[in-house]
Amino acid sequence: MNSTRQTVIAGNWKMHKLRREAQEFCRHLLANLEEKPAASVILYPSFPLLADVATALDDPRVSVGGQDIHPAASGAHTGDVSGPQLIDAGCSWVLCGHSERRADHCESDELVARKAEAALQHGLTPMICVGETAAQREAGQTFEVLDRQLAAVFSQDFGEFALAYEPVWAIGSGLSATPELAQEVHAFLRQRLSDLVGPEQATWVPILYGGSVKPENAAGLIVQPDIDGFLIGGASLDPDKFLAIIRQAAPAA
Repeated sequence: MNSTRQTVIAGNWKMHKLRREAQEFCRHLLANLEEKPAASVILYPSFPLLADVATALDDPRVSVGGQDIHPAASGAHTGDVSGPQLIDAGCSWVLCGHSERRADHCESDELVARKAEAALQHGLTPMICVGETAAQREAGQTFEVLDRQLAAVFSQDFGEFALAYEPVWAIGSGLSATPELAQEVHAFLRQRLSDLVGPEQATWVPILYGGSVKPENAAGLIVQPDIDGFLIGGASLDPDKFLAIIRQAAPAA
């Protein structure tokens, strides 16, 4: 991890938890989180939980984000959510292009780009997700896929954002990229960002790893020079596991 960049630890709850469970999680998290954590901590609950979680996390140590955003500010888009609605619910971040959205809802690279642009337009920080499937990795197409996904979204003067590399073959599988493999991909991503948005922005933008991150493997991943934090799925549902990863990823200076 490069000390010049902010460490970001994000928990993506996906379609889990009810209101009472979410509120209990937030109370436990705040009670056990360091007074001045060295990481920026974000929770991405499902849409029905956003207001409850934002209220429970009325604390500068933890931010709240939406799991998706529609490119339009309003309109006849049943089942979707807009940037202004996310802001109104207490969000400051939003995921764009998570692999499950790309797969389950056939989101194209171009649609992901429009969502990221909408996030910036409405004052949200997009966390843009990229990653390859098992078949693409086995075919030797990892860098080709990532390059295509990046090129569709980014241009010069792109606003503030974070990037999350989530190898689709690792999500929910219990498998994780080795630290060396993850670092190789993160280094590639940072170089391509340098080409697309400029070397200065690429130097400071956080690139997170997301692929079956657990307390057991977090320490080995976070020490890599281009891994700046984690987008965590299953382990973020348990507040103690989530706290353990935060402590490993952001040791006291």
